Amino acid sequence: MYQIDFKHPEAKIYFCGIGGSSMSGLAGMMKHLGFTVWGSDRSESPHTWQAEKEGIRVIIGQKRDNITDDIDCAVFTAAISPDNPEYQAVIEKGIPHITRAELLGQIMDQFPKSIAISGTHGKTTTTSMISEILRRNGSDPSFQIGAILNSVHTSYHTGRSELFVAEACEYTNSFLSMRPYIGIIMNIEEDHLDFFKDIDDIRHSFRRFAENIHDDGWLIICSDIPNLEEITEGLSCHIVRFGKDKAHDDYYAEDVSYNNNAELSFTCHSPSKEDRRVTLKVPGKQYIADALAAIAACDICGADDEAILASLYAFEGSDRRFQYKGICNGFKIIDDYAHHPTQIRVTVEAAKHIPHNTLYACYEPHTYTRTKALMNEYIDALSTADVVLLVPVFAARETDTLGVTIEAIAEKVEAKGTPCHCFNSIKEAEQWILDHLKENDLLVSMGAGSIYQLADSLVNYEYDFPEENQ
Repeated sequence: MYQIDFKHPEAKIYFCGIGGSSMSGLAGMMKHLGFTVWGSDRSESPHTWQAEKEGIRVIIGQKRDNITDDIDCAVFTAAISPDNPEYQAVIEKGIPHITRAELLGQIMDQFPKSIAISGTHGKTTTTSMISEILRRNGSDPSFQIGAILNSVHTSYHTGRSELFVAEACEYTNSFLSMRPYIGIIMNIEEDHLDFFKDIDDIRHSFRRFAENIHDDGWLIICSDIPNLEEITEGLSCHIVRFGKDKAHDDYYAEDVSYNNNAELSFTCHSPSKEDRRVTLKVPGKQYIADALAAIAACDICGADDEAILASLYAFEGSDRRFQYKGICNGFKIIDDYAHHPTQIRVTVEAAKHIPHNTLYACYEPHTYTRTKALMNEYIDALSTADVVLLVPVFAARETDTLGVTIEAIAEKVEAKGTPCHCFNSIKEAEQWILDHLKENDLLVSMGAGSIYQLADSLVNYEYDFPEENQ
């Protein structure tokens, strides 16, 4: 594997897929560290725009001619296939190349006190919470988040301390490139079944991630994970459990309540500190687990209680994580990255705490493989909304539809008694929403693809949908 010399940042690094949420942040971080950085993507996006604002040259369109002989190292995302023209050119020219995960692992190795947050879901929010707490504590951490942190309007920061906070994604075993001081496992569920064989295969990878933690480091793990001992048994690092088990968990929550503003409060119990009353502005019980993991990590890092409690109360989420977008024609709009049934369920449940008349859930299924494998779970989760709106599947890296259609999803949702409407495009769904939603209704858009355009268009009116997504 190509090893980057961080002490002598003279290399010229090319990012293929620079518009990815993580790739754009890594490109910005490498530029800040002194490297010459540029890259390409198939289309423009908020992440490519942000990269350009930071002085990074972005080429729209991926072709062989983009790969020049002066490139010292090319970085590829997991979504880049062997038939990608830039990938082929890199191989033919013999240019050193590494994956996004390998680059992130090499950056992490430069920081003695690294924190890697893994799990099927909850990674972005927990990473954001930890980063916010450590910033307020004056620790000046470096961080790499898979979304824009709303308080600082960026997905990354290069700090001056030994602390580095980053998401650790399991897809294609990316997180096995990391060797953290503190490793966090939020949950383990079926996902990415286009790569993993089954849940046992997924659990095996999380076990390997736990084994990568420094021997004198810490594993912070949710006790709700079934057969937890399979993940933790025989590890050399310290183990901290969080969850709902008062008898065995080191960190657990009690006395959960909501106020009239849908703010959630709970009492955090922990082994070495007095009970702390935590209040979150973001609604939804899923944030309790995120906050418990963040508190545990920041306790280990020596953050004081004022920084922890004040940061969690001030936390307004990260980009596309239950993000309030605004009001259109009197109805409120929430946008969320949710694309797994568990995420959809908790997002809809959180939305119910916001005063409204009718709750509309507009969902863009993400990949045919995931949708087919978890079809029944999707039906159950979507049916918890008052009305469901479906737009075409975002294929991402896939070409085979596997027979998956949104019409088939709609039929099963309606069989559960929930009205469901299908649309040929996001733009078509937008027009229906403008024609039918009334004052005091609530719209939640969900998905990991292009669905963010819907909320942006509704609140800005002048948003121009890219042709390929119409």
